[in-house]
Amino acid sequence: MYDNPERNLSSLSDFYEFTMANAYFNNGMKDTIGIYDAFFRKVPDNGGFAIFCGLDEIINYINNLHFSDDDIDYFKSKEMFSEEFLEYLRNFKFSGDIWSFPEGSVIFPSEPVITVRAPLIEAQILETMILICMNHQSLIATKTNRIVRASEGRSVMEFGARRAQGADASVLGARAAFIAGAPSTSNTLSSMKYGVPASGTMAHSWIQSFDSELEAFMTYAKTYPENCTLLVDTYDTLKQGIPNAIKVFKEVLEPKGYVGNIRIDSGDMAYLSKEARKLLDNAGFKDSKIVASNSLDEYKIQSLIKQNAKIDAYGVGERLITAKSEPVFGGVYKLVAIKDKESERLKPKIKVSENVEKITTPGFKEVYRIYDKESGKAEADYITIMDEKIDEEKPLVIFDPNFTWKMKRLENYKLRKMKVKVFENGKQIYKTPSLTKINEYCKKEVSSLWDEVKRFDQPHNYYVDLSHKLWDLKQKLILDVMGK
Repeated sequence: MYDNPERNLSSLSDFYEFTMANAYFNNGMKDTIGIYDAFFRKVPDNGGFAIFCGLDEIINYINNLHFSDDDIDYFKSKEMFSEEFLEYLRNFKFSGDIWSFPEGSVIFPSEPVITVRAPLIEAQILETMILICMNHQSLIATKTNRIVRASEGRSVMEFGARRAQGADASVLGARAAFIAGAPSTSNTLSSMKYGVPASGTMAHSWIQSFDSELEAFMTYAKTYPENCTLLVDTYDTLKQGIPNAIKVFKEVLEPKGYVGNIRIDSGDMAYLSKEARKLLDNAGFKDSKIVASNSLDEYKIQSLIKQNAKIDAYGVGERLITAKSEPVFGGVYKLVAIKDKESERLKPKIKVSENVEKITTPGFKEVYRIYDKESGKAEADYITIMDEKIDEEKPLVIFDPNFTWKMKRLENYKLRKMKVKVFENGKQIYKTPSLTKINEYCKKEVSSLWDEVKRFDQPHNYYVDLSHKLWDLKQKLILDVMGK
C-alpha cells in the first residue's frame, strides 16, 4: 500500500520522533551516526519461532519518504520546531544503510532482524513505520504458519478480509498469509496488487436470494461449472443442502466433465463432514472436496483432524487475519551504537532493566544461523560483533547467554549470514523477490527446523547465543552503567 506516491505516509510516526529530531538538529547532532536494531522479545502463542514479514513495505516507504508542504505547515503550526529544522525536513532524503533478514525468514526473540545505520534523525523518523510493518505482517505470517502446519497438508484459504482491523490490515495481512503458506485469499485487492490467488464460493445471501436452495445451486453451477463449490448449510446441511448439491453435480456438472465441491460453515464440523463424505461417496462423487469454515484456528483444526473429520480444505478468517489469540507481536527498535565525533569509532550503547529480557544487546552485530551438516537442520542462531571472524573448520562452543554454564560444542556445522544489505547510502540495492519466491523460501526455512521446535505444546527452546566477545562487551557495559 505504501508504494503509492500519492499516499504520503512520511508523517506516520510517533510525534516524539520529530521532537527528538528537532533537538538533535539544533544541538549539533544532525550528522551523528547511530545504529538501531529492530527485534522482538517473545514468540506469539508461546510458539517456538516466528516468521518475518513486512520488508517490502518498509522498502516502499523509505523510497517514497518525503515531507510535503502540508507536512511542513503542520509542524510549523505547533510552534516548537526551528525554521532551520523545517527546511531540513523539506529537503529530507534517507541517506543511511539498512540490513535485514529476508522476508519469509524464521526469526527468534532478541536477534536483530533489521539494523539501521544512519544519522540519528533519519533513523528515528523510520522507527514507527519499521515497527508497524514488521509487527503486523510478522504477526499474521506467524499465526498463518501455525494454522497451515496444524492442517497437515490440507489447504488453508485466507478468508478474513471483512474481519481485519482496517483496509491496510486486510490487504497486507493477506500478503503475509500467502508468504506463510495460505495459497489463496478472499481479498480481491490483495490478489490484484500482489498476485495472491483469489478464492471464494458464495454467501448464504446467494441461497436466500432464490425461491429455493436447489435453484440457487443450479444457477451457480451453470455460471461457474469449472469452479463450483456450493455452500450447503443455509437451511439443513444433511437433509437438504448436500442432497441438493448432489442433484446439481449429477445434472449440471457431471455431464460436462466437472467435479463439484461443498462448503460447510456451521454446526458440528466433524460429524457433518463425515456424514457428508458418506453421502457424496455413495452418490459416486468421491472426488468432491469438503471445505470447512467458521471461526477456525490451529487448535480447532487439530481437534477436527483428531476426530477424523473428512475435511479437505479450510477457510480461515478472523482468527488468522487478526491473530486473535495473541494480537501483538511486540517488536521494538533500540539504539545499540553511536559514532563518536572525535575518534569516528562506534561506541556501543545498552539499555539496562530489572527485567532481564529488556536488557538490550549492544553494538553493531552480525547474525549467523548454524546448521548441522549431516541433517541440514538449524541448531542455533549465533550473534557476533560485526567484524568477528569464525573459522568453520574449528569446533564452535556456544552457550546460553542467560545460563552460561549451558554449553554445546559444534563440530560438523556450517554457518549462514542471515542479514542482507537492503539500502546503501540511501539507495536500494536489494532486489525484492517475487511473492512466490518468498513463499518458497519460507517453506524451506520452516522445514530446516527440528520438529521439536515446531510443536505447539511446549516447543523446544531454540537458542539464540552470543559470541564470547559480544557477551563480554554486554557484561562490561552493564557493569559500567551500574557503576561497578
